[in-house]
Amino acid sequence: MPTRFWRDLSLFAILLSCMMPVVAQTAAYTIAVIDPNRIVEESPQYEEARGMLSTEVKDREAELLDQQGDLDRLTERLDRDGALMSEEEVQRLQNDIRARKRKLRYAKAELQEDFALRQTELRTKLVKQVEEVVQRIAKEKGIDVILSEGLVYFSPRVDISGEVIERLKQEFDKR
Repeated sequence: MPTRFWRDLSLFAILLSCMMPVVAQTAAYTIAVIDPNRIVEESPQYEEARGMLSTEVKDREAELLDQQGDLDRLTERLDRDGALMSEEEVQRLQNDIRARKRKLRYAKAELQEDFALRQTELRTKLVKQVEEVVQRIAKEKGIDVILSEGLVYFSPRVDISGEVIERLKQEFDKR
């Protein structure tokens, strides 16, 4: 019961402080909003990063498909010709298939891990670029607060996402 008393007292104090008159401020605050999903999806940096990832992964995936094809052919050979082979040949082929399966599983896991790591690296780089652009725009326009994510509603008047995207495009074109 004592904790409820302190909680209620704290709540009362907070409510009381909210009702106290606010000292008149000399300047109004400028607030803007950005839509990070829109910025990422529409930025040329994102398109370039996505293309780079796709290219990097494509070659390794082709390699894995070749390995899977070889494995399938060996398995098919064992199924088809196993009865005609000596026990030693069957054993050798089974060992080869097992080793290739293990190697393929490892290669797939490595590709997924490398892809996730590379994706994170590129995302971090893009986030840093977006933050720098947002900060420059805020300073240039005298914006005091920029809000992002988790907003229920915002007016298009305060949304500077388009401007951030344009700046990102300009920086991309300069490269």
